[in-house]
Amino acid sequence: MKKVAIIGAGISGLFFANLLEKDKSYSYKIFEKKGSLDLSDGYGIQLSVNSINLLNKIGFQKINANDVFFPKKVNFFDAKNSKKICDIDISAFNNHSHRYTTLKRSKLIEILLENISSQKLFFNSDLVDIKIKDKLSLHFRDNENENFDFLVAADGVYSKTKQILFKEKGLPNYFNSIALRGNIKNFENSDISVYLGPNFHFVIYPINQSKEFNFISIIRKELIQEEMANKNLFNDNTFINNLLNQISSKSNLNLVEQVKKIKCFPIFVSKKFQIPQSNSIFLTGDAFYSFPPSFAQGASQSIESANELFNDLKSNSSDYYKNRILRTKQINFRSSLNHFAFHLSNPFNVFFRNIFLKHLSKNKNFLESYLGKIYNN
Repeated sequence: MKKVAIIGAGISGLFFANLLEKDKSYSYKIFEKKGSLDLSDGYGIQLSVNSINLLNKIGFQKINANDVFFPKKVNFFDAKNSKKICDIDISAFNNHSHRYTTLKRSKLIEILLENISSQKLFFNSDLVDIKIKDKLSLHFRDNENENFDFLVAADGVYSKTKQILFKEKGLPNYFNSIALRGNIKNFENSDISVYLGPNFHFVIYPINQSKEFNFISIIRKELIQEEMANKNLFNDNTFINNLLNQISSKSNLNLVEQVKKIKCFPIFVSKKFQIPQSNSIFLTGDAFYSFPPSFAQGASQSIESANELFNDLKSNSSDYYKNRILRTKQINFRSSLNHFAFHLSNPFNVFFRNIFLKHLSKNKNFLESYLGKIYNN
């Protein structure tokens, strides 16, 4: 029986563990740096049909219907006046059992934990070194050492595993953008609403049947080195409120009054693709590659990459990185293009962007190429 170490108890790591549960030729342990998993977190995620198809294989379809929402459209608005620009019918990519789904991230984590024994999940496990010999020897900060046949790094954009393997080259780049996320109750629109403004955009969407909505805003902001080094900056209420006031003043929505439980974090993206020299070490999800969060594929790609890796191990193939790079390039291109288009500030450019959006949102060939290749893969 092959031993697998999974670093990180996020979506990718836990989904991969669920797949291993169905194959008795592997044993595994999950090592999580945090002391616990927050299952009360009310922030949302979007899951397109490509990931719902995979999640249903481990029982996701049994989720309580009140805990999810199935948006039919993505509506685009001018943030300044809330005038609708266009909409995209994302339900066109659904089928009877796989539908575009929104929900709380914590609810998905809760579901992924159901099939995993607590004896396989180890908290406060901070990986500090990897020795590559006949086996992979993992060393943790509490002086625990253990040997494994495979290492799956699913520890996110700030992956400690990548830093151990690639040193400074494993660190991500600041994307000159900051994200604000929060919760809204009883918002007027029941689908996904994207508001476009100068150097920012924000998205509001329902996360269950209880009229709870997720709010996420991406704001362009350059930071000096001293600000980046200040670990308390992104928890500072004055800094957070200034950012919220900044976008609220350029919108006719009273975001200051509506958005609750606001959190702030800088956006980092990967510099380039990095592949470990050892054939026994694999990177999944954001640990493999983190792209701008403007295409709503972060969670779905974490699930996809874990599934690809599992199939690769089962078939004793060596195509995981080759296929994952091709797929990631598709996502990264769309995410970067969206980020650029959403944040245009010159009125002339905005005018023509909106014309293109109106045309492309109804062009079936374009939608099949831009969305269908991702959602139906």
